[in-house]
This record gives sequence, C-alpha cells and structure tokens, in this order.
Amino acid sequence: MTAVALAGVMTGPGPAAGHGPAAGARTEVPGFPRRGRCLVMGVVNVTPDSFSDGGAYLAAASAIGHGLAMARDGADIIDVGGESTRPGAGRVQEAEELRRILPVVRDLAAAGATVTVDTTRAAVAEAALAAGAAGINDVSGGLADPAMAPLAAAARVPYIAMHSRGPSAGMQRRAAYDDVVTEVAAELRARLEALLQAGIDRRRVVLDPGLGFAKLPAHNWQLLRRLGELTALGQPVLIGASRKAFLGAVLRRADETPPPQARDAATAAVSALAAAAGAWCVRVHDVPTTLDAVRVAAEWTAPPGEDSAHS
Repeated sequence: MTAVALAGVMTGPGPAAGHGPAAGARTEVPGFPRRGRCLVMGVVNVTPDSFSDGGAYLAAASAIGHGLAMARDGADIIDVGGESTRPGAGRVQEAEELRRILPVVRDLAAAGATVTVDTTRAAVAEAALAAGAAGINDVSGGLADPAMAPLAAAARVPYIAMHSRGPSAGMQRRAAYDDVVTEVAAELRARLEALLQAGIDRRRVVLDPGLGFAKLPAHNWQLLRRLGELTALGQPVLIGASRKAFLGAVLRRADETPPPQARDAATAAVSALAAAAGAWCVRVHDVPTTLDAVRVAAEWTAPPGEDSAHS
C-alpha cells in the first residue's frame, strides 16, 4: 500500500473521535497474554486447500515447525486449524480434522505457545483443549454446533466468535447489506447475548467482524473504517485481514493481482491502522512485519508524555 493510499485511509475518524483504544472495548482476556498493545495471532493452516498457503503445512511436522517459528518471531497466540473456511470451501470429516490438528496443538502447547483451535465443531474443540489449547476460534460464532457455547462455558476458556452468514460453501450469496457495519454489529451483539446466556464469561468473549465472510470488498473496507462501532460493543475485537482478496484488489497492477504471499506489507498496514483504532488482536500469516506494525501503532496512540516500550 502506498503512502498516498495510507493517507487516504487515515482521513477517517481517528482515536480522538472515539475510534481508538479509549472507545470502550475490553483489552484483556483471561487465558490470553497481556502485552499493553494489540496482540498478534499467527495462522497455522493444517489443510491442503486454504487460500494462502494450503498444503504447505499439511504434514504435522511442517505445521509444528511453522508454529514454533511464529512463536520465536513473537506471535502472542498461534491459531491452528484443520479445515479451510475460504469462500466456497467444503467440509472435512471430523475424524480427519482431528487427525490434522491434534499433534500440532499438543506439541505447540507443550513448547509453551498459547494456542487456539480454529474449528466450528465442539468435539474438535474439546479434544484440542484436552491437548493443551488455551482457547477456541469459531468462525460460525457458535451457530454451526449448538454444543460449542456450552463447551466453552464449561471449560472457562476464551472464545472468539466471528460474524458470518452460514457455511463457507454458500456464504457469499448472503453478502447483501443496507448498512454493513450496523448490521454486522447488530448480529454480533445478538451472538454475544446468546453466548452469555449459554454461560460464557463476558470477559472471555472476543468478537470478529469476519472480513471476507459473507462480505464483498467494499463491505470489508467499511467495517475497517468504522471499527469504532464494533469496539463500542464493549468486547475485544479481532481483525483478520491477512492476505485476503480485498487487499489483493487494492494492490492490483494492470491485469495482475499479486498472490496472497505478496500482500504482507498491505496486511501490516491494515494491522497498524486497526491497532491504532482499538483492535485487540490481528490474525496474520506473517508475524514479524505485523508485530513491527502494531508496536508502531502502540507508540502512535500512547498518551502524550508517556514513554511506552511495548513488547
């Protein structure tokens, strides 16, 4: 993303207008690290078909090595998933999902990493927690499996609830909104209430607007520009923009769109802006560049006269 493009993004309301860390979102989640800055979640896809790096880490040894490298690079959380949730993706069998992720979760947790399991199945989440996972990242927000919310409540672990509108195979057909930010916020609020009624501790609920999930590119940008309306829900907000197609469209040159791995600088730019606007965590494929970006954002938004050296 060029400096001119960055300047254009920054013309919207900033922290002083209620879009920053002071906007009211919780910034600490029991069970997850505390850093005094936006956290960085590294993605480990143990799948053959994820949009960014499908197949690169399908073997357990490769996935474990990748997760350990992310931890060494400074990732605060490692998110391990065994089923692609890209638009149009089909389901895998529960047994196969378990086969893919359990050795990875077990070894990363044993090495001291804070691990989340990226799944919509309660049985998979339960097995991953038993293997050492610290939390659950559910792209369905608890809608795919009615047993998920009771499990998270009983386990007393952090639960990340993402906004979407149905399974990956058909979700883009539901990407119709009059006002995407207002509607996503309302649907997330409804999910939050349902999760609280299921017994999940409010302090452990993280909300994710689900960029690219039943969203068109214009919807993603609106959600990012008006992030303060999501942090105003009072919960930590996770942003997952990493390498997604809407970033590729911005970076397009002539008739060529850069591949996902060439979108890391744009991802870091969005991560910095989201962190400055109050995001609690960003979920990314490339940890070092984004960690630098959120550290800069922490300094950018530090109170005047405060010497902040965020880890």
